[in-house]
Amino acid sequence: MQVLSSSPAIPLPGLHNSRQGAPASAPTDSLRTGRDLLRATERYAFDSRGRSWMHLITTVSLLVGALVVAGAAPWWPVQLAASILATLVFVRAFILFHDFMHGSILTGSRIAEGIFFVLGMVLMTPPNAWRYGHNYHHKHVGKRSEASTGSFPLMTTDMWRRASKGDRLFYRVARHPLTIVFASLTVFAYSICVTNFVKDPRKYWDSAAALLCHLIGVPLLAIYGGFEPLLFLYLIPFVSTGALGAYLFYSQHNFVGMQVPEEDEWDYLSASVATSSYLETGALLRFFTGNIGFHHVHHLNAQIPFYRLPQAMAEMPELQNPIRTTLRPRDVIGNLRLKLWDKSRREMVTFGDITN
Repeated sequence: MQVLSSSPAIPLPGLHNSRQGAPASAPTDSLRTGRDLLRATERYAFDSRGRSWMHLITTVSLLVGALVVAGAAPWWPVQLAASILATLVFVRAFILFHDFMHGSILTGSRIAEGIFFVLGMVLMTPPNAWRYGHNYHHKHVGKRSEASTGSFPLMTTDMWRRASKGDRLFYRVARHPLTIVFASLTVFAYSICVTNFVKDPRKYWDSAAALLCHLIGVPLLAIYGGFEPLLFLYLIPFVSTGALGAYLFYSQHNFVGMQVPEEDEWDYLSASVATSSYLETGALLRFFTGNIGFHHVHHLNAQIPFYRLPQAMAEMPELQNPIRTTLRPRDVIGNLRLKLWDKSRREMVTFGDITN
């Protein structure tokens, strides 16, 4: 793992402005890179225990409250609104789980470990499987691969032309928008839980536990609660959380203007930032997504708690001009159409681009 490699590789942030792919006007010779840039982030990489507990307690309380209203309110529009709120809070709860798995918040707390274990079961991100896949993703970010360990696979146009029909089919399915829409089944239930448990049942026993929670809990909810609790407490929040979470992850490493290093140029630090987007949202969505839109900062140093990511970006010039994307329909559709890395054009392209 080349975590502290200082080879030049591809440019670090500061080379693009908010127009995707456009060169920045600020000079870059005075900006820190490599180890110097990583060291500069260390001042933000510490946990304020009280602040982290406050975020966890308020998030769990808001989640429980939203689910209670979604299940018990006497009027279905209120139930629907509460179910949508629960979706957004589930996303925020997942970001806290994600940070705990990185060791950036509440490290060593057995109480927090228990809470996040339960959240992992509910969200079908069992800790053992999630930790393995996500750590792999961080160590190999920006690398081309036909596999999808911890991430969506990424082929070059040359790899695509050489691929077998079976590999092409797998790749198309893995990156298809419907895979993202139904990510609660395709990504979380199948890829994270089923495949890991089948691979190593002893190591990934919690994957089976997560599946059993849902396989037992959902029928019981339908039998004893009826259709409305099933709809508002499970189907809407879990399908929506899965889809939103999967798209957020997809758009963080598959976006217009993304740069992918050559294999012999790859190093962890530069690839972490150049292949990670900044998702521009309003304050409300930043709250519900736990600042995960500051993804280029997170990948540079995963030990920075989510609540310090905006501060790090605001105070470090090197991080202030990333390639940006949004949740506007044009950007979402544009990102979803990108499928392959074209080495000669130095950009992501669609399947149609290589057949024309």
